[in-house]
Amino acid sequence: MSPRSLLLTIDAFGTIFHPRLPVPEQYASTAHAFGLSRSLVTPESLQPAFKEVFKAHAKRYPNYGRELALRGQYGGPRQWWEEVIRGSFGKVLNDNNGDLPEGLVKRLLDRFASKEGYALYADAEEFLMRMREVKKGLLQKQRFGPFEKVLVGVISNSDDRVPGVLKSLGLAVGDTRADQGVPSMRLAGFEERSSSSKQEDSEINDLDFIITSYEAGEEKPGQAIFDVAKQQAMRDAGADSENFSQWTCVHVGDDYSKDYQAAIDAGWDGYYVPRDGEVQGHQGVGTMRSLIELLSLLKGYK
Repeated sequence: MSPRSLLLTIDAFGTIFHPRLPVPEQYASTAHAFGLSRSLVTPESLQPAFKEVFKAHAKRYPNYGRELALRGQYGGPRQWWEEVIRGSFGKVLNDNNGDLPEGLVKRLLDRFASKEGYALYADAEEFLMRMREVKKGLLQKQRFGPFEKVLVGVISNSDDRVPGVLKSLGLAVGDTRADQGVPSMRLAGFEERSSSSKQEDSEINDLDFIITSYEAGEEKPGQAIFDVAKQQAMRDAGADSENFSQWTCVHVGDDYSKDYQAAIDAGWDGYYVPRDGEVQGHQGVGTMRSLIELLSLLKGYK
């Protein structure tokens, strides 16, 4: 059996972590703490308002306004989310000006940038813990199935708060991003980092790199974001295009179209883990009930 390397990527929201409480509930409780009406501002009124504003904003400013942000004409995901928050409350309060108590918008942005707003799925936490043990074993020359090298990362249709959320949830996250080493480092965003930051060689990360659509320039199911992940993984591993044929690329997520099918279309292996428990209609397409099932599947690769 010839030695191979594994590139494994995982979707973030809905696969690794989820809201601690439904988002409308968190919006409402935070608003009440700032004195907004409990009778007007309810989870029931916020849910359709948020959905409508989010959908319209995603159409008007796709990928968090990235193209405009590159030209210095938009503030990126921070401005994008501020406008979604103000628009959602504006619909509920019938206030088109978006006037809100001072500090409310920032409080919500901060809440959904950390473990205060999100929690790990239990199987994701265990899976990443066991993959960390796999990486430790690789350092002792213990192969993981046919693999002698393993990189684990995230591919997410999200903004650059994802690394901070994952770190806040207790995961060790590497420094590599989609825009590492390229001019788009100037993108306006949430995460404060430096292109000169360096990972300690001795540290084993739960997640070696984070690829977000905002930084990569394209969302799933487009192939470009998978190509960026592959390029940055090669960069991390010191590999080149000639020996990348020895790599097996695998992606797993909770969205059939944007994760499973997108991975297949990109030439990767794809796995689907529906978090709502509904697997009908997708039998025989790499469907799993838990991320833990992926361990034996990967180890069984030839």
